[in-house]
Amino acid sequence: MWRYGLIVAALACRAALAEPLVFDGHGGPIMDVAVGPDGAVLTASFDNSVGFWRGDGAPVWLEGHGAAVNSAVFLGGGLAASGSDDFAIEIWDLQAGVSVRRLEGHRGKVMSLAASGEGRLASASWDGTAAIWDIARGARVAELVGHKGNVNGVVFLEHGGVLTASSDGTIREWGADGAPRRVVVRHGFGVNTLVLNEAQGWLAYGAVDGGTRVVDLASGAVLADLTLERRPVLAMAAAPGMEQIAVGDGQGYIMVVETADWSISRDFRAAKNGPIWALAYTADGLSVIAGGIDDRAYLFPVAGEIEVQMSQGKQDFQRAPETMSNGERQFKRKCSVCHTLTGPGGRRAGPSLMGIFGRQAGQLEGYSFSQAMAGSDLVWSEETIDLLFDLGPDNYVPGSKMPMQRITSAQDRRDLVEFLRETTGE
Repeated sequence: MWRYGLIVAALACRAALAEPLVFDGHGGPIMDVAVGPDGAVLTASFDNSVGFWRGDGAPVWLEGHGAAVNSAVFLGGGLAASGSDDFAIEIWDLQAGVSVRRLEGHRGKVMSLAASGEGRLASASWDGTAAIWDIARGARVAELVGHKGNVNGVVFLEHGGVLTASSDGTIREWGADGAPRRVVVRHGFGVNTLVLNEAQGWLAYGAVDGGTRVVDLASGAVLADLTLERRPVLAMAAAPGMEQIAVGDGQGYIMVVETADWSISRDFRAAKNGPIWALAYTADGLSVIAGGIDDRAYLFPVAGEIEVQMSQGKQDFQRAPETMSNGERQFKRKCSVCHTLTGPGGRRAGPSLMGIFGRQAGQLEGYSFSQAMAGSDLVWSEETIDLLFDLGPDNYVPGSKMPMQRITSAQDRRDLVEFLRETTGE
């Protein structure tokens, strides 16, 4: 478990250095953070993996997804779950560091997960549905159909039903059997995230337009409007005792709110460049762990004078276009989040591109390729790389786990190929 004495001492020491504690080791942006009751931490990343952090040692890397991991949650009993862009949910044995069950059935990205504490798991997906699963049986027991857009968030209710938040601007309540019950909120703009305190009868939510509101769960009446001039709201977390909630937005700020009177007790910029996608309170409630476009998650105290920020430098893909050639610009914007140009790929969603020309597709040692790519007879050349982006990876190599994207301009594709020729050791 986390050694809180060490953390407090480390924070006091680093306060003088204006430097936060970090969870370092991922090879892509941090999409979600979860904290267990014993203080252990899960970090879900665009690099297709989940980090499991205990004590002050090295993390256990949970690997098995074929695409970015958007959500992670502790299930109890030594298990955790994660949801991914590969449309699937993995159930992990944390001690062994392996997947023990794969839940399939969604037809879009799995964006949010919630655990009931009674052996059930809820999932929200960009296929426009949510689902309730029996974890032990690995079976879907209910499919929740009725939203008119992507489903972004889900939380359990005490009776076993759930609340779901959608890009259609509504928050809906469903029974444990998946039957629709009512529309709790009609916000008008897409709702991204939820925090529920059923015992006290309130629900907090954050939306695309920056709307940050608290409503009465029974009536939907607005109890507090915490909306600031920042958007979108992308992450929310509640302290273990529900005395605070933290809110993260697209401009890198974290707002801390006291639930006793809905006052804002702290509002600080945690990331100079990019959004806050992930937030979770530590088990003692003294700090929040935040993640975003940086490859690391950071721990911030919720009180005190420290005003630290995540990485001060921009990621390569955020550089100003005028500082790069067109070929480099295509690489930075389309490829650099997943691929490196030299050396081992590290913990990235894609393999290193060093020596790409003349290499058999799906054959680089140390990287786990999709069956489609590993079984293809492709050899990477100017022509095959051009076709990859002309047709799109999913059309050129059906079943590939590369994100579906195209470069429609022939000149842009030629410039990208030329840039790769110049920079990958050929």
